Amino acid sequence: MADTLSAGMTRDAAFALLSEHNKDPFHIEHAETVEQTMRYFAREYDPENEEFWGIVGLLHDLDWEEHSDDPANHTIYAAKDIEAAGGTPELIRAIQTHTSDFNPELPKPELMMEKILFATEELTGLIGAAIVMRPSKSVMDFSVKSLKKKFKDKRFAAGVSREVIRSGAEMLGWDLDELFARTIEAMQSFAPDRDTFGKE
Repeated sequence: MADTLSAGMTRDAAFALLSEHNKDPFHIEHAETVEQTMRYFAREYDPENEEFWGIVGLLHDLDWEEHSDDPANHTIYAAKDIEAAGGTPELIRAIQTHTSDFNPELPKPELMMEKILFATEELTGLIGAAIVMRPSKSVMDFSVKSLKKKFKDKRFAAGVSREVIRSGAEMLGWDLDELFARTIEAMQSFAPDRDTFGKE
């Protein structure tokens, strides 16, 4: 039986906090994409904590827009803002695990939720960037084969760390194909609401 995890705030409060620290629509869209991806996996692995998984996804990059020049402290700045808004220590911990590769002092992913965040967060960005280049601009007709091509091309979405994606798959005990297929499926599960990425 999974423990019930409390975020200490509602989804609305989390979104208000996100909007206070992020003005770029791209960052807000990335947060919501990761939120919905996390919710998709929560329904499979930890359904009673879907709300918690979603809020972790929504706030995972809370401080990135204001502090992207200091990656080692990414999520450390966010911790005090999340705490001030009523966020729980487990919410802060879960968010900080996804930057443990930048800063070895931060906790490493242990829970399934933390491993999923680590493995899919950069990957959703790569998928989003690939989709925008497609004629359909839709994830609904996007394949693992297309994603593998983009993953191999280091110049494409060069800011996306292939290493993080690889080590995330390893943490989960999945091969890259499985991680790719399942993350695409996750994004397809909520895309019909907003099928075209990168649209005004």
